Amino acid sequence: MKKINASVLVIDDQEEVLIAARLFLKRHFNEVTTLSNPANIIKTISEKNVGVVLLDMNFRYGYENGKEGIYWMKEIAQIFPDVKIILMTSYADVHTAVEGIKLGAVDYLLKPWENDKLLEIIKHAVKLVRKQSKAATITVDYFTGQSEAILKAYKTAERIAKTDVTTLILGENGTGKFVLAKYIHDQSIRRNQPFVHVDLGSLNENLFESELFGYVKGAFTDAHQDSMGRFEKANTGTIFLDEIGNVPLHLQSKLLQVIQSKEVIRLGESKPRPLDVRIITATNENLQQSVIDRRFREDLYYRINTVSIEIPPLRERREDIIPLLDYFIHYMSHKYGLPEKKVDATIMKKLEAYKWSGNIRELQNRVERAVVLAEGEQIELHDMGFSDLDIKMDDKNIAVTLSDVEKSKIQECLIMNDNNISRTAEQLGISRAALYRKMEKYNISNT
Repeated sequence: MKKINASVLVIDDQEEVLIAARLFLKRHFNEVTTLSNPANIIKTISEKNVGVVLLDMNFRYGYENGKEGIYWMKEIAQIFPDVKIILMTSYADVHTAVEGIKLGAVDYLLKPWENDKLLEIIKHAVKLVRKQSKAATITVDYFTGQSEAILKAYKTAERIAKTDVTTLILGENGTGKFVLAKYIHDQSIRRNQPFVHVDLGSLNENLFESELFGYVKGAFTDAHQDSMGRFEKANTGTIFLDEIGNVPLHLQSKLLQVIQSKEVIRLGESKPRPLDVRIITATNENLQQSVIDRRFREDLYYRINTVSIEIPPLRERREDIIPLLDYFIHYMSHKYGLPEKKVDATIMKKLEAYKWSGNIRELQNRVERAVVLAEGEQIELHDMGFSDLDIKMDDKNIAVTLSDVEKSKIQECLIMNDNNISRTAEQLGISRAALYRKMEKYNISNT
């Protein structure tokens, strides 16, 4: 019988379970790895190029509510989003396993399992991995464009990718800073190692150290076990510190120490742990001005700014708008299994003239909406969430009321933020309640 070309990882604290799984699965799959300690999950997935993980939901005596399994499932999904996870549980914890399905696990398996059922579930997960990989090959390429500024940015990125130089990416929200950081990682010798994205702007100050640097058991209330921070999870790979300009001044020194020493000390521990990690940072802030205003440490600025790359806003690379439009139509159509639809030349001209204050993210979100909602063979402006007024807003000869402007801005921000009310309200500088009132006033839906 020919074995299936797949790498499967089984994680359980019971040695007899691991032995049984290994003996059975090695008859069907090329590579089967077993682990009893979940602390080694991230390293093992990276080294073995694992595609499917069979994960027990309980590891320690006295903690049998399945929360550990959910915790490790989230850790795997965050660093290796393409890995498929199958949860193993007892009958008593089925409700927690179902919660895991909602969070992204592909299936769950009751212990003790039936071999035929185990094989069926893992084969299905392998098919999902291959299907996803094929889709990525077809549709997920790095879109650069033809504008001089963006070509310059990607040329610089390609050159520095071969080194470990610390890099700062500058650009407005939605310009593609994450995409460029991932491009640098994927072109480097670390491409098969973890790429860990940290949104520093959304990180709670009280969780800053524990999230980034990790902690040991007993370091604080509810620290029931040792936990790696984001820096350790990125070890041998790349850590992307997004929105670094939003880090409060009193925490910048702690970040500087780690970046400078390439060592991390977990909370509650005195022993430094060496790091082998590439550091890429990004911001939409003017850090030079922040240094002058004493809102950003000068030594940290120079430490992260060995090389800086600036990404231009979409309004400064209008020749790339239509190619980007075509790219996202193709990508989203393939993602949702829908036929590709066309855009009329007249509409294309209007889209080229539009201001795109949300940059590429706004374009991507509007195209995704249109691909899903368009009923005919052509994509119309209303399919993208536009009204005629939105498109004419750049024309100074068009008279509009203050209410028109406010309605248009709310609609624009909702699309940019994937209809998330909290983020939209924050961007607009108003409360959630005020936003809801304005949406009701202008008959705006957030669906």
